[in-house]
Amino acid sequence: MFRGRYQLTIDPKGRLSIPAKFRDVLRNDFEGKVIVVPHTADACLEVHPLAERERKEEDFRARQLLDSEKRKASRLYFSRARDLTVDGAGRILIPPDVREQAALSRDVVIVAGGERFFEVWDRARLQEFELSNRHELQAVLDRVSGGGGT
Repeated sequence: MFRGRYQLTIDPKGRLSIPAKFRDVLRNDFEGKVIVVPHTADACLEVHPLAERERKEEDFRARQLLDSEKRKASRLYFSRARDLTVDGAGRILIPPDVREQAALSRDVVIVAGGERFFEVWDRARLQEFELSNRHELQAVLDRVSGGGGT
């Protein structure tokens, strides 16, 4: 699981350095192979270890959904996925079209909330998201914790 926040920059070639803790997990447990998926609803980039993402995709395919729902999800979400590898310097090269779809500029924040993936956000967009949603935080925490507060 990945946790924490890291302010980073994407270099002019589109390379993003992965924090050492995350990089070690990706290299040691997943051979440095990741899948990135632009999440257009939240305007960020999801970064999944390849094996974890493949497991989720298999679970999705096994669900009893209408074929039209599966096709729509495939077109709108899964088709955006790209396989990448963490290079020797601990970076991933994010293709230009993926950066555009995820609304990423030079200054980014890696956000990891204890899941088996992490997100890359444009720094200004994350600040905007947090400002517009901060009043909902306590209610969300109450709901996910069963209503007992934090």
